[in-house]
Amino acid sequence: MQSMSIPTVLFGANRQAVTCVGLGGEGVLRTNGRRAEAVEVIRAALDAGIGYFDSARVYADSELYYGSVWGADPAARRKVFQASKSAVRGKAGALAELDQTLKRLQTDYLDLWQIHDIRTEEDLAMIGGPGGALEAFVAAKASGRVRFIGVTGHRVPEILTRAVEDWPVDAVMMPVNPVEGVLDGFLTSTLPAARKKGVAVIAMKVLGASHYLKPQIGLTPERLIRYALSQDITLAIVGCSGPAEVHTLALAGCDPTPMNAEEQHQLHDIFRPYARKLATIGQ
Repeated sequence: MQSMSIPTVLFGANRQAVTCVGLGGEGVLRTNGRRAEAVEVIRAALDAGIGYFDSARVYADSELYYGSVWGADPAARRKVFQASKSAVRGKAGALAELDQTLKRLQTDYLDLWQIHDIRTEEDLAMIGGPGGALEAFVAAKASGRVRFIGVTGHRVPEILTRAVEDWPVDAVMMPVNPVEGVLDGFLTSTLPAARKKGVAVIAMKVLGASHYLKPQIGLTPERLIRYALSQDITLAIVGCSGPAEVHTLALAGCDPTPMNAEEQHQLHDIFRPYARKLATIGQ
């Protein structure tokens, strides 16, 4: 696949340059036993010029797929921004998962390590309290095994916003799509809180786990990716199942023209009658 001129953005206080679109950890990466297909997708992303790669400890063989690429090509690993996540809520368990993640990825550091999918008051208390996972994340960053730390949330904007405001995170990952544009929450509370604090914003669920795609009425991947990139975010990630989808993602990232307010309102109007239900399905 031919390399494309994907714009870069500055990530975190260290002002690390990353591409404005990244390869998500879903799609073929979140599978077991499909190494050849997954490696083809990773290689296609590299060839297209995508530089941000998402994963998580709970994403099936995703870390192993990446590791097979980085282990064979350490120079490529040093050129990319590799992220992963841990859903463990305690310090000791999170650090143990970090050891596993680094081994599986065949690397000695992560560019971004994220506290995965917080949803409840209990999550905030356990993670942020004594012996909680937040201590592991802060320690990993101090030791140099992790360059940036972040937090992700799928369903409860209020909880994610409090984590952004109260925790020493460099990044937040959250859903960004027209459904969220209709509903109050991630785009109206979490996003402004992140920007006020200088926290990088990673858009996920851009296609609503593909449930929002209806090409017959113009709901194409390109249009939904462009919508996400038109928000005040840092970058958008999308999981891919084959090289053709990687090509679509890269091309969308190359389009520098944001949607105007009227175009965004048109998308909101399409989703408005079904937004509450779709948010549950797509997140």
